Amino acid sequence: VQLQASGGGLVQAGDSLRLSCAASGRTSSNYPMGWFRQAPGKEREFVAAINWSGASKYYGDSVKGRFTISRDNAKNTVYLQMNSLKPEDSAVYYCATSQSRYLNQYVKSEYDYWGQGTLVTVSS
Repeated sequence: VQLQASGGGLVQAGDSLRLSCAASGRTSSNYPMGWFRQAPGKEREFVAAINWSGASKYYGDSVKGRFTISRDNAKNTVYLQMNSLKPEDSAVYYCATSQSRYLNQYVKSEYDYWGQGTLVTVSS
C-alpha cells in the first residue's frame, strides 16, 4: 500500500489549507485512514481519523472545530480541511492507514502504512 500526501504549503495565521492523501496498492479503499503531524523536536501526534465507511470521525483536541477529515472511496483519497490555522499547527503532516478495518485510531502504532509527509508552515 502506498500513500501520497499533498497540499501542504506556507500560509498565514487564519488561512485555510486542504491536504489530500491518495492511496494505492490494494483492491479496497474501505480501511480507516488517519492524519498525524510532527513538529521539529516533538513527538508525532494524532490529528484526525476516519473509519472505513466515513461514518465515524475522530479529532485531536487541538484541532477540534477547525479541521475536518473526509474521504472519497471512489478516488481512494482522504482529505484534511484545515481552517483557522495557527502557527502551532506548523508541522509535517502524515497520512496513515491500517491493514485492519478496526483499530484504535488515536494510536500511531496501530497504523501499518504511512505516507511521506507534507509540510505545513503557518506564519504569524
